[in-house]
Amino acid sequence: MKRKIMAVLTMAAVMFTLCMLTGCTLMNESDRVTHNISKEADNFNVTRRIEVINARTDKPLFELVGNFSLRNNTSNELEIIVEVEPNVYKKHYIYLSEYTMYVVEDVSGAYVDKYHYEVNYLPEFISPIKFTSDD
Repeated sequence: MKRKIMAVLTMAAVMFTLCMLTGCTLMNESDRVTHNISKEADNFNVTRRIEVINARTDKPLFELVGNFSLRNNTSNELEIIVEVEPNVYKKHYIYLSEYTMYVVEDVSGAYVDKYHYEVNYLPEFISPIKFTSDD
């Protein structure tokens, strides 16, 4: 009996170690939802509002509402990519100082179905197949 318990504990330890070594993460539901919403926003599927505010005067300096991807590429620079029509994008840079701050609001919300998945085939990478009939 002791051997069986030791075997189960050893197997559990090995599985846990392998999981940690291969990058397996145990995500909770909120982590998954956060990841999915961020992914949807970066794919221009979520309408958001960003507002840059002068923290000393409380005056808004910049506002953008739409479907955009937001990246903080340095400690004091925001990069906003906006899709203006299919396959047409514009990039905006916002330089932040010690007297500016920004707020991003999710205007439309994102529907994230944890039981849904999507498979996308990229036709440019699929070799064409020709079907013929020998009638």
